[in-house]
Amino acid sequence: MTGSWCTTPGRCNAAPRSTFPSPAAFSSPTGAAALDSELSATDLRLLDGWQRDFPLVSRPYALLAERVGLDEDTVLARFRLWQRAGVVSRIGPVLHQSCFASALVGMRVPAGRVDQVAAYVSSLPQVNHNYEREHALNLWFVAASRTPGALARLLARIGQDTGCEPLALPMEAEYHIDLGFSLSTPQQRAAPQRGGSPAALPPAGSAQEVLLHAVQNGLDLCAQPYRRLGLPTGLDEDETLRLLERWLRAGLFRRFGVVLRHRQLGFRANAMCVWNVDDARVDALGERLGAEPGVTLCYRRTRRLPQWPYNLFCMIHGKEREAVRALRDAIAGRLGLDAWPHAVLFSTRCFKQRGARFVPEEAAHG
Repeated sequence: MTGSWCTTPGRCNAAPRSTFPSPAAFSSPTGAAALDSELSATDLRLLDGWQRDFPLVSRPYALLAERVGLDEDTVLARFRLWQRAGVVSRIGPVLHQSCFASALVGMRVPAGRVDQVAAYVSSLPQVNHNYEREHALNLWFVAASRTPGALARLLARIGQDTGCEPLALPMEAEYHIDLGFSLSTPQQRAAPQRGGSPAALPPAGSAQEVLLHAVQNGLDLCAQPYRRLGLPTGLDEDETLRLLERWLRAGLFRRFGVVLRHRQLGFRANAMCVWNVDDARVDALGERLGAEPGVTLCYRRTRRLPQWPYNLFCMIHGKEREAVRALRDAIAGRLGLDAWPHAVLFSTRCFKQRGARFVPEEAAHG
């Protein structure tokens, strides 16, 4: 068996804490533990209010500080603490997944090997999310590559290195996607996303690709992050801001803002709900399901018979398993969904969680 094996799961596996710690607690090694959402009003405005439409201006943290009645240094200090604690993944773009080749992948992993296989999968730069779920297909991850061929090669490599067959489920239709949901009112719907076709990725090897790859990793927590962002490509601050604005308008970015780890903020009940709906009716039901408050993701994916018969998916996130199950059952009841074969896959562990992104080929094979 080949491959480089990692031995420790990601920080998502840390045990939950009962209260949201003070800023001083964030500086300790245990600050990465899962956190609940008992935030001050100012904290909530900073974390929740800027999950999209983060300012594309020279001094964005100064603007945030003005909006919440703090000073720039205090805002920067809070984001640094939240990032160290694992509450904030990064501040930057969430790319539109149709700009590259991606798939949700399920694998049947023997119980005694889940940690080992999950650690290996999480170590791959092309993998964005990686969860253990309650199903015979017990490991679920999202992988993305620049081209379908590169994605196919990646999945073949994973199968060879792990001895477990990756079952790829590409998206066929999108009904609703918004993981930037509100912390205070998680069932509140975001404004409709911009229409039109998403932009293509910049040419491979170009300065624009270097900039895009850099901004995926998040803005630096400094007074003028866009000036620093452009330095490796020779772009000045104004040129960098113009490119980011262009990509946002063109649809390359779904949103640009604070990317949170919601599990760390108490949203630990995460259910993937699936149905096997007749092809003639799945789109109509999917549109209705995607419009339901509380549904954060909804799409149609490829069936893989006989292992996976389901084609309609939605995600529901909440703080308590019982509440998520009750919301799922209420939605299914309203739409008559449970007349179709169905399953509910709660996540039990999160090994990796970050926004969708692409990896340049040289980095993918490095």
